Amino acid sequence: MYKVKNKKQARRVVRQRIRRKLSGTPDRPRLCVFRSLKHIYVQAVDDSTGRTLAAASSLDREAGNHGGNVGAAKMVGVWIAEKLLGQGCDRVIFDRSGYIYHGRVKALAEAAREKGLRF
Repeated sequence: MYKVKNKKQARRVVRQRIRRKLSGTPDRPRLCVFRSLKHIYVQAVDDSTGRTLAAASSLDREAGNHGGNVGAAKMVGVWIAEKLLGQGCDRVIFDRSGYIYHGRVKALAEAAREKGLRF
């Protein structure tokens, strides 16, 4: 076992381990989260064809000045759920991309669940 040098590399290792086990399909896409310091992004991916079915981020006009806080993550979770439900997809596989299920990632997931997505 090798020693992890920094947080970024540690997240990359965890992300690769998660991605080996998860794969999205057209009827159950992978809901992939990316979190930066200023914003949060999410997209629903069909891994069998490599297509992005829907995407939402805190950069959208409706987000206003919320940026990368928990309130913005909740709005992004609601937006992605509305887009997927509009396409007739109510089941997803949640890919947290190596981030800890806490804070913004948790807020996004719970908002999407409340809106009607099933994980």
